[in-house]
Amino acid sequence: MTKINTLYETIGGQPTIDTIVDSLYKHIGANETLLPIFPDDLEESARKQRLFLTQFFGGPPIYSKERGRPMLPVRHQPFEITPARRDAWLGCMQTALTEAGIEGALFKDIMSRLAVPAFRMVNTEETPTKENE
Repeated sequence: MTKINTLYETIGGQPTIDTIVDSLYKHIGANETLLPIFPDDLEESARKQRLFLTQFFGGPPIYSKERGRPMLPVRHQPFEITPARRDAWLGCMQTALTEAGIEGALFKDIMSRLAVPAFRMVNTEETPTKENE
């Protein structure tokens, strides 16, 4: 019987998750669209992201063991997640994946998987600017 690798195993396990998260939070920390909804110290947010991605990609269920079911829209409800912030986060993730050497079909697969929860996070409409009114 052929063993099917999880996405977690395919990308290289925890070392790759760590590389992705480190890069992701470097870019989040420099993104003016995202900074208003993140704490000044990104360390704890990055730690939780590491737990989530490990489990989401088929690795050990460390997120659920520590935090329970992900319930991402509920957990993100206190933050104003606009379509622009969703897109900024996805852009930071694209850059992080690229910097981690993930490309081609694997890159597309990961981004399509992450787009589903990212779109579910949106809980606030954009505020029109004077130019758009």
